[in-house]
Formats: sequence, structure tokens, C-alpha cells
Amino acid sequence: MLVRIQGRVQGVSFRVWTRMEATRLGLTGWVRNEDDGTVTALMAGPDAAVSMMLTQFWQGPPGASVSSVTFETVDVGELPDGFNIAI
Repeated sequence: MLVRIQGRVQGVSFRVWTRMEATRLGLTGWVRNEDDGTVTALMAGPDAAVSMMLTQFWQGPPGASVSSVTFETVDVGELPDGFNIAI
């Protein structure tokens, strides 16, 4: 699943928080900041864990203010082990 999170999501440790939450849920994938101020995440795992992470994105870490979470199902291909912060 490819997810785009908008709002005040950069400069508030959103990527670090996402990696911790995704790892806790057993997801694989990556998260990165985009030039337009959004955060993008590509994640795969059990449906229940993906659904939980989509819900968690609305809260985010302290200091975040999420205004939109959009997602689309995509063929994630082969992902690295674990959940990484991409640059």
C-alpha cells in the first residue's frame, strides 16, 4: 500500500515514529519526506496491521497535525527486510 500523509508532518519526527509503529506491527517497507512537505510510506504486511497503521497515521507523533491520509493499493514488489527511513 502506498500512503501519502499531509499536514504538519515534517520536522516532528514523523518518519522515526512511522518506523517504530510499523516495526511494532510487523510491517515491511519504507517512509520518506517529500519536497512538497508531505510524507510518503510504502508498506506491506498482514491486512489487520496495514489497517491499524492507516488509522495510526491520523494521530502521528506529538507535534504532528495530520490533515489528510490518502492511500492506494499498489504492487509493492520486493521490499527490504524491516521498515526503513528512505532518503
